[in-house]
Amino acid sequence: MSQKRSIFEDVSETQKPEIRTGAIDGARRGSRRAVRIWMALLFLMVVAMIALGGLTRLTDSGLSITQWKPLSGALPPMGQAAWQHEFDLYKQIPQFTEQNSWMQLSDFKQIYWWEWSHRNLGRAIGLVWALGFFGFWALGKIPQGWKGRCFGIGVLGAVQGAVGWWMVSSGLGGDMLRVASYRLAIHLGVAFTILGFIAWFVYALGREERDLMQARRAREKKLFGMSTGWMHMLFLQVLLGALTAGIDAGRSFTDWPLMGGQFFPPYAFDIQPIWHNFLENPGLVQFIHRCFGYLVFIYGTVCFLKGNRSPNAATRRAFMIAWISMLVQVLLGITTVMTAAMVHVAITHQLVAVLTFVLIIRARFMAAYPVVSGIRG
Repeated sequence: MSQKRSIFEDVSETQKPEIRTGAIDGARRGSRRAVRIWMALLFLMVVAMIALGGLTRLTDSGLSITQWKPLSGALPPMGQAAWQHEFDLYKQIPQFTEQNSWMQLSDFKQIYWWEWSHRNLGRAIGLVWALGFFGFWALGKIPQGWKGRCFGIGVLGAVQGAVGWWMVSSGLGGDMLRVASYRLAIHLGVAFTILGFIAWFVYALGREERDLMQARRAREKKLFGMSTGWMHMLFLQVLLGALTAGIDAGRSFTDWPLMGGQFFPPYAFDIQPIWHNFLENPGLVQFIHRCFGYLVFIYGTVCFLKGNRSPNAATRRAFMIAWISMLVQVLLGITTVMTAAMVHVAITHQLVAVLTFVLIIRARFMAAYPVVSGIRG
């Protein structure tokens, strides 16, 4: 039987009661910080990949390498004979025979380096993912429940590589002078999908699991649903932007808000069969991209106004920042049209699309896992 003790008796360090943590704390936590840094590095590399891909398209460099060699292709041509061989392969495709027959070897090298850099950055992303995933796995540092998510990023990366070659192959034969625009849209869509998952994971890894579980109880369901719709709408607008860029439709009409002096562009359904106009008619494709952009802006404004009524200050800020980014993107879109898609304007437009997409995901995350403000703020 324990002895009675005075309520005024001091308790020594050795007599302090043992603090037992809950089931969440007792689970294997891994190294959330290290895995988050790894994910953040992948995020930055994917953003660079999207930017470099945009520059590759804007410089018409995407078809300069006509073969897919996952390993040996990492090395550039060594010597004059190797360069001439690559140039001879390029001479066999329609883009050269019908559009770039004026090129000399020195001109070819300029577009070759863009595509080579784009492919090698993709290889580097795959290598960073593999080293990180298998390294953390071997060391037991992947937090519980995260192994499948981390592996899924690698699977999507492999799919993206296959889609990339599928896209390039569309421009190597027939009468194609560039890659098929719908394949370009799918390629960019997979890139944004990867980016979206990584961004969500980086946000989640920035907070402890028990914190997320507690925050989830305060989820703002209506705001979360609305922001999910906003995210999907912007994603679709990105695909429409890829269709526009894929056929250089952004340079077909350079006036705004009208197109060719009228609301609806002329000759919008000149291509037969009719449905081809939705993929190949520059005027109609740009018109759809414009109009859907207006819808995204209107819906995003509704989301912002709804988010501004959130009881949580961090959530309100997240929706405000996402809306400001969207406003900047709209203005850049108009500027891109009116400058006939000048390279530096067009690539900025693409990068701000990335920023806006990620900020909308952040606003959605804050609606799902709000940082609740106490009485003291």
